[in-house]
Amino acid sequence: MSTTPKEMTLFTNPASPANPAPKKLRLFDAELLLPAIADSFKKLSPATQVRSPVMFVVYVGSIITTLLYLQALFGQGEAPAGFILAISVWLWFTVLFANFAEALAEGRSKAQAASLRNLKQTVSAKKLATPKYGTTWLPQPATDLVKGHYILVEAGDVIPIDGEVIEGVASVDESAITGESAPVIRESGGDFSSVTGGTRVLSDWLVVKVTVNPGETFLDRMISMVEGAKRQKTPNEIALTILLVALTIVFLIVTITLLPFSLFSVQAAQSGTPVTITVLIALLVCLIPTTIGGLLSAIGVAGMSRMMQANVIATSGRAVEAAGDVDVLMLDKTGTITLGNRQASSFVPAPGVTEQQLADVAQLASLADETPEGRSIVVLAKQKFNIREREMASLNAVFVPFTAQTRMSGVDIGERAVRKGAADSVRRYVESLGQPNAYPAEVGRAVDDISRRGSTPLVVTDGGRVMGVVELKDIVKGGIKERFGELRRMGIKTVMITGDNQLTAAAIAAEAGVDDFLAEATPEDKLKLIRKYQAEGRLVAMTGDGTNDAPALAQADVAVAMNSGTQAAKEAGNMVDLDSNPTKLLEIVEIGKQMLMTRGALTTFSISNDIAKYFAIIPAAFVGTYPQLKALDVMQLASPSSAIMSAVIFNALIIVVLIPLALKGVKYRAIGAVALLRRNLLLYGLGGIVLPFVGIKLIDMVLAALHLV
Repeated sequence: MSTTPKEMTLFTNPASPANPAPKKLRLFDAELLLPAIADSFKKLSPATQVRSPVMFVVYVGSIITTLLYLQALFGQGEAPAGFILAISVWLWFTVLFANFAEALAEGRSKAQAASLRNLKQTVSAKKLATPKYGTTWLPQPATDLVKGHYILVEAGDVIPIDGEVIEGVASVDESAITGESAPVIRESGGDFSSVTGGTRVLSDWLVVKVTVNPGETFLDRMISMVEGAKRQKTPNEIALTILLVALTIVFLIVTITLLPFSLFSVQAAQSGTPVTITVLIALLVCLIPTTIGGLLSAIGVAGMSRMMQANVIATSGRAVEAAGDVDVLMLDKTGTITLGNRQASSFVPAPGVTEQQLADVAQLASLADETPEGRSIVVLAKQKFNIREREMASLNAVFVPFTAQTRMSGVDIGERAVRKGAADSVRRYVESLGQPNAYPAEVGRAVDDISRRGSTPLVVTDGGRVMGVVELKDIVKGGIKERFGELRRMGIKTVMITGDNQLTAAAIAAEAGVDDFLAEATPEDKLKLIRKYQAEGRLVAMTGDGTNDAPALAQADVAVAMNSGTQAAKEAGNMVDLDSNPTKLLEIVEIGKQMLMTRGALTTFSISNDIAKYFAIIPAAFVGTYPQLKALDVMQLASPSSAIMSAVIFNALIIVVLIPLALKGVKYRAIGAVALLRRNLLLYGLGGIVLPFVGIKLIDMVLAALHLV
């Protein structure tokens, strides 16, 4: 099809995308509960259960007790059939409750993935024959596009696939991905050239080079990550699993040594009734760390889900865990530590120049400057001296834009050249004109004073004469110093990265309360600094959005790429912030810390729980075999059968009670490792010891009152 741009038509589904932000579900919404209950039964397959060694032991125990119950129905049981049935049922409940915790955590992720999948639309792209606007294009299904193809998207079009803008500039609605209603500008070149499939062009047009193949888009990766398809056990999770397996083996060996006292060797228990296999299995399940074993997977899945709720896509559970272990944060100054919107605050005139004269020339140099800094100079001159704006056309002025080479901007009015820019650049400029004493020493001192205050100096010159300095203030965000103080108490070092000179960087670093700073930073400097900290055994986190950030992002342990950034940055990072908010790095670290705190707290509780159950029920359970243990039965449980039954019921119910804590996480607290360990031992360690005594006794009283044992 050959056509001009004005004749091009939109090839999309008739249905218009709703572009809703993903629905935030409450923990126990019916939408989550019913599928989680169904999944709990689906997870009863041996292939699924064997992935958790601790719960697999409970699973095998449930099967054995079920077989023992069937045997008891035919009069060959080792114990009353009702007792064996009750134990078997509660063991199956223990397995199902653990499955339910994991299914509920996965359900939240699946719901998020479903909302993302709804964003995928069947669209027909406008494939260009050549990568040039206005050339021939043909409609082609988005599923047929491959890496290297060129497409045209115009106002009203849905961008069919991820790519890089190579021509044009347009306003793009990314609310379907980010939840942010404000449109963003996408243009060729620079750090804002990346576009995402599923977003919509609101104005103008773009020529896009496809950078992915079907099934590899950012939306596809988001869905697979959120669903947990790529969630692998992290190193710390593997280490904890090994510890739990070791504890399980210890109790398994103890149980095996008690087998001679079971019905297989009745005569060995001459002083009392023998210990049945059902009782041994029940004791084994109660004494192995089933609590943390049943919740461990749910904690990991919930950690990734909390990242998603913060609008951050983590490529793996390893990335979330690494965020919790980070001890060095590298933060860009602009937009993270400061507001990033420098405003003119004062005029400092040179000798022989009045402040109003400086303001007049500075405003003239800024009339065509549409940057926030340029507009603020115009406003300040108007506010202080009522200097009105002038029309550039009436002055026959020619705007001179800012460039990285000159580091100056301004206007040319006939032979008159008005400039403003960095102090060193202006100094070289006026000295090149050959005028004596062109750059007064007083101006140099004013530049240094402004830099020491953490502000940015802009020197203004008119026809080669230095008129003075405009001070631009970049305001440090409120509360950021206190937040850095919290991170310091947790043992995390903060490093500010900035392109400012040493004096300005030092002043802002002191005001913000960061531990260190890197001034006049280049991509090579960032990479070198990250490697330096890693060589010291530290874990480093940083953010970035540009292609020049990609090497440092690839090197960092936690690398958060901005969604508004380039494709190279997003591929180099192990997290993507959909909001493109550099401050989000602090929240990411807190979520990672919270996941580690939750795992540590529940591990402490589980092990303490097992110790308490050991002392609570062993005397009562074995008093029939060894009557002398009656002296140690401090809980005075109703009977050995009641003691076993109460412990099994408590062991199952405690998993249900702890599911909200596992999924929501323990409350984040900015405290150091030692203080955190002390708190966990006091709250979850002591609580884990006391709670079984109380819980088992209450259940025993209920069973006795109902004559169930």
